[in-house]
Amino acid sequence: MKAVILAGGFGTRLRPITLKTPKPMIRIRGKPFLEYLLNYLRSQGIREYILCLHYMYEKIMEYFGDGSQFGVNISYVVEDRPMGTGGALKKAEEFIQGTFLALNGDTFLEFDLDEMVSFHRKHRGLGTIAITFMRSPKRYGVVKVNPDWRILQFSEKSEAEAGYINAGVYIFEDRLFKFIPRGKEISLEREVIPSLLKNEEFYGFPVEGYFIDIGLLEDLYKFERDLTRRVVNVSEDY
Repeated sequence: MKAVILAGGFGTRLRPITLKTPKPMIRIRGKPFLEYLLNYLRSQGIREYILCLHYMYEKIMEYFGDGSQFGVNISYVVEDRPMGTGGALKKAEEFIQGTFLALNGDTFLEFDLDEMVSFHRKHRGLGTIAITFMRSPKRYGVVKVNPDWRILQFSEKSEAEAGYINAGVYIFEDRLFKFIPRGKEISLEREVIPSLLKNEEFYGFPVEGYFIDIGLLEDLYKFERDLTRRVVNVSEDY
């Protein structure tokens, strides 16, 4: 299975750090955040990656190259202008056949890939979204599901006091691409998926593992502390 990593954002909430460094390349204990993510996915058997880039893409490409020194194979898609998560994903279409994994390049989630794939195949939906329960989900999209875990509502940024949130890991069938217009800036989370919920089946895969979004400086520091304390399980071997 191939993995598409969406890593083209400007990281405006982490300025001034991101004025000279793209968010996925921020060093934590000497390594870019994206390297930890790649190592974790590689430990679960993922070897083929497509990185969707825009902001300071040269720095990411220079560091990771073709991926061989990290034990993986990396291809790149570069947006000449910001296209949103949906538009960025659309540009990766030429590299994808069949079922694929998609992830946000600024979040880290401990999940069992084999279990998530089995869940996806059992439910036979167009997509499966990893969801995790959070007591204060105001920064995130709240995902409402029925007893069979079919997603009923998918909304970004909520005032809910508690609930499941989108954890930024997806399994999709490649026919999703036919619902994403080419050359248009569009959000996967706010536009593409919500517009499809009535006629297409998406399911939430509940995950209890470690989750963090490094979009804020306080969470960036938390990830560093958690690595030091071994709260998060990240393989550093190639």
